[in-house]
Amino acid sequence: MGWASWTTVGVFAGRGGVRTEEGLTLSGELDVHTTWAGGQADVAVQYRGGSEWLVMAGSPAPCPSADASRHLHDAVVEAVRRGDAATVPSLVSSS
Repeated sequence: MGWASWTTVGVFAGRGGVRTEEGLTLSGELDVHTTWAGGQADVAVQYRGGSEWLVMAGSPAPCPSADASRHLHDAVVEAVRRGDAATVPSLVSSS
């Protein structure tokens, strides 16, 4: 069993921000973190440089591999940039 971790800092959320499992909507400059292990990806967001990570709505997400988790992380970052109450997108490809 492997694991992988990806972080992108300083992502500006588009209008409508990002939904969290905690029932909040975050906007502004965010950090995005994805951890993959055991066939699933956990995605969290926080205000840039903050100390509290919040679970992004739709996380955890099924994800078959470390490579796929990188693609998922990139898709999450793009979803955050789009805003519109972003959630973790569905994985289209099982790379």
